[in-house]
Amino acid sequence: MKVAIIGGGVVGLTTALQIQRELRNAEITIFASDFNKIVSNVAAGIFRVGSSYTGPTEEITRQWIENSYSFYDAISKSPDAPYAGITVISGYIFGNSPGIVKNHWMEKLVPIYRRAAEEEFQLVGGNWKFGSFFTTLLTECKLYLPWTLQKLKDNGAIVKKQAINSLKELTGKYNIVINCTGLGARNLCNDRRMIPIRGQVIKVAAPWLKTFFYGELDTYIIPGFNGVVTLGGSRSFDSENIQLCPHESAAIRTRCETLLPSLKAVENIHEEVGLRPHRDGGVRVETEFVTDGYSKTMIIHNYGHGGYGVCTAPGTAQYAVKLAIDAHRLSIAKL
Repeated sequence: MKVAIIGGGVVGLTTALQIQRELRNAEITIFASDFNKIVSNVAAGIFRVGSSYTGPTEEITRQWIENSYSFYDAISKSPDAPYAGITVISGYIFGNSPGIVKNHWMEKLVPIYRRAAEEEFQLVGGNWKFGSFFTTLLTECKLYLPWTLQKLKDNGAIVKKQAINSLKELTGKYNIVINCTGLGARNLCNDRRMIPIRGQVIKVAAPWLKTFFYGELDTYIIPGFNGVVTLGGSRSFDSENIQLCPHESAAIRTRCETLLPSLKAVENIHEEVGLRPHRDGGVRVETEFVTDGYSKTMIIHNYGHGGYGVCTAPGTAQYAVKLAIDAHRLSIAKL
């Protein structure tokens, strides 16, 4: 079976890895216009799925999240963990309403999710009314993506730096095409539900910091690998401006330093901007058939994860591959 994956970000590469695991004899080709300048590399990579995250049903969404956590958890316990950039991390989320610190997706999934004790409020600045402490996982995409790509190549996958402007370019050449183009699906699929949500973050060197902190959901301090800490953030709905904004940077520093005053002595390493591929109506993982008049090709769409692509890529990848296998078996049965 010949399979094409369109997209070189965390969703595309994780889906390709899942194809290799489930269809061991498949010939896999991965297409992407760029494998380096992608939004996945801007993300802090913490496994925290927002309460509003949604798939086609509550049951399927929960399955995606649970499968994703299990995928990363297994790697974190393996010898590959430091090379794949996956580790365990703990920290706090503080807010002024109980809905901010509660999370129905996370509370029964992660090993620890509890109410913050009274003395723990003294760890941060601000007059917070509610708080939670939890343990989760962290995926550093600047390590995870090269590790995944190398695994794919070692197992025979073909990697092509090539833009795909129409799904019909691949029709008849592959048995299955899996579309993981994120924001690119807006043009590739004429999907007007795709909306960019601009985000800006600051990377600083603070190797002493091992615990993450959230102040509401607009302020976060997330330690990564090699002592690099991500300070965030911003969410500009329907903005495609990828230029750094000094005013946003100043606001991020002010909020983070108010939350954790020790950051005042830390200098910026660099700043980054990314466009989250949000889809109004939820993540799209479904089957479609495209024909060019001579042949028909199965398309599996897997895009629209918004700010939760790193978190839920493994779960939607497993679901997408299952759709592909089920549809392929059905087509054989009809013959």
